[in-house]
Amino acid sequence: MLIEDVKKTDLIIIPAIHGDPKMALEKNAAFIPWIKQQYKDGAEVVSLCIAAFFLAGTGLLDGKQCATHWTAANDFRTMYPDVNLVDDKIMTEEDGIYTSGGAYSFLNLLVYIIEKYAGRDIAILTAKAFMIDIDRISQSPFIIFQGQKTHDDEPVKKAQEFIETNFEDKITVDQLASMLALSRRNLERRFKKATANTVVEYMQRVKIEAAKMSFESSRENVNEVMYKVGYSDTKAFRTTFKKITGLSPTQYRNKYNKEMSIA
Repeated sequence: MLIEDVKKTDLIIIPAIHGDPKMALEKNAAFIPWIKQQYKDGAEVVSLCIAAFFLAGTGLLDGKQCATHWTAANDFRTMYPDVNLVDDKIMTEEDGIYTSGGAYSFLNLLVYIIEKYAGRDIAILTAKAFMIDIDRISQSPFIIFQGQKTHDDEPVKKAQEFIETNFEDKITVDQLASMLALSRRNLERRFKKATANTVVEYMQRVKIEAAKMSFESSRENVNEVMYKVGYSDTKAFRTTFKKITGLSPTQYRNKYNKEMSIA
């Protein structure tokens, strides 16, 4: 059946795409008017993984929350600044539009939709039959932070490189601004625009990424890792670590360090 033969439907699922999202959008542009009309007529629309790029290309996501694979987050924000990307979420739902995070996150979204259309009992049965963890809500533990570097703001790139090289030290925004001969306000504005993070958020993410690597590969305890990445306040480290990863430092180490999980 061709799409022009489908006059009315309740649900449209856009499958994950591969390759260049821009090319996929161009090759499948003929679907866009049909999807928009069906949505206008009451259909709900679902995108899986980086199909969010295609869905965003319809304009239906403007002003709405959206999830996609965390590796594509920087490119997505650059292409679709009017969409509220929440790259830590497994899935989103807003005004009859659903999106899912990376890779197998689509399973959680499909179970969610099954529950909505067929009820909780069928959703639980489906989750058990296909061994899907029905309670997963975040892809934060899987994210590897890769600072946005595709912009053309050279002073911001220098700031990023300085942070990444000296993350163990106490770096201040004023220090960076002085080093780059910029006002603090100007640096903060340009940094946020170029990287989608504030300067402080970027520092935190670089530190926490280094901590994650230590937890994955060493037997150092939480305090040792904390000091190594430049934190001196245990509570601040644990709070920031959980905010970024969704797990406590100990939970993360036990999950990803084979030696520690055996021990």
